[in-house]
Amino acid sequence: MYSIDPTADPYTRFDPAVMRAADFYHVLAASVVPRPIAWVSTRSSAGILNLAPYSFFTVASTKPPIVQFNSVGHKDSWRNITETGEFVVNIGTETLIDPINATSESFPYEIDEFTQAGMNPHDSDVLAVPRVAEAPIAFECVKHTIVEMGNCSLIFGRVVNVVVASAVLAKDGLPDFSKVAPPTRLGRSEWGLVPSTVTRVRP
Repeated sequence: MYSIDPTADPYTRFDPAVMRAADFYHVLAASVVPRPIAWVSTRSSAGILNLAPYSFFTVASTKPPIVQFNSVGHKDSWRNITETGEFVVNIGTETLIDPINATSESFPYEIDEFTQAGMNPHDSDVLAVPRVAEAPIAFECVKHTIVEMGNCSLIFGRVVNVVVASAVLAKDGLPDFSKVAPPTRLGRSEWGLVPSTVTRVRP
């Protein structure tokens, strides 16, 4: 449990102006937690499938519905989305932690990560890019905007279709957090599992 010793300076300071960017990245990643994972599937213009996880991920707009993930550097996902304008954000489960983690490896561009991770591509309803058959939720997206910021690319996608496995829906028709059981990323090599929850009605 966090507590402060009033007899001493209780803080350690991290200055990005003097630290290596790679070291300061670890401070950010260990502090901004937990982070949901966008397991992004894309297809190259040559037809090669790519699958990669991104933990800098959130909703950017609700009208129109836009999701956003942040690619540190120009990776294969960025290249494919730039070329084809399509991608799928898959939401995995705790049981998929190992294949999600496996697809974080920097494979050569011509390697199909679906095959490497033992995952099955499933045709999307709207896009030419497949979703992950084993993932319970998939957001089919078309490229909205890519913003270059520092050493990162912020990739915004307009959601054109969402597919949710009926087995993870609650009685109100929405995804049930405990049934989806999505893993999250923490700092270092740590992953978060489904935590206990509380309910608060918004005022």
